[in-house]
Amino acid sequence: MKDDVKKIKIVIAGPFAAGKTEFIKTVSEIKPVTTERKITHSKEKQKKDTTTVAMDFGKIKIDDKHELYLFGTPGQARFNFMWDILGEGALGVIVLVDSTDPQTFHEARRIINFFQSRYPIPLVVAANKQDLPNAWSPSDIAIALDISEEEGIPVIGISAKNKEDVKKALLLLLQLIESSLKEE
Repeated sequence: MKDDVKKIKIVIAGPFAAGKTEFIKTVSEIKPVTTERKITHSKEKQKKDTTTVAMDFGKIKIDDKHELYLFGTPGQARFNFMWDILGEGALGVIVLVDSTDPQTFHEARRIINFFQSRYPIPLVVAANKQDLPNAWSPSDIAIALDISEEEGIPVIGISAKNKEDVKKALLLLLQLIESSLKEE
């Protein structure tokens, strides 16, 4: 019966410190596989102590026939070769954006452009850290990221520490995936 389970690969991408590892840890039903290492760049140390250098992996059983496999990408440009590796075979992408750090918005747009150009799959932008007082609203982030209505990319507010928020982002992406598969 295990062979009948459809494995749905989802990529969780975003700039450095956007909350990708936290997103996966919050919702995974297994202990996530992480490749966290101590940060050596002094500028990055100001934000956090460790960083993903290859990928994060988590899994969620949706029902008896479907499992989500979540693959988190590294955020730094020096590890961006992993984006292509992890994007292969994915059915959808969630790009996390740190709503409190507008300096990372340009990098977030670059990541969106990367996945749009290589993989014609549904994409959701999750404006993370909405629980913090200085967070930009999802609508302001959509403007800052220059996301047009024609692109069809929803921008939603979440906190990667909140399981219901993470599930909301994943469910939205799954709905977009389902719609895109019906159109084929």
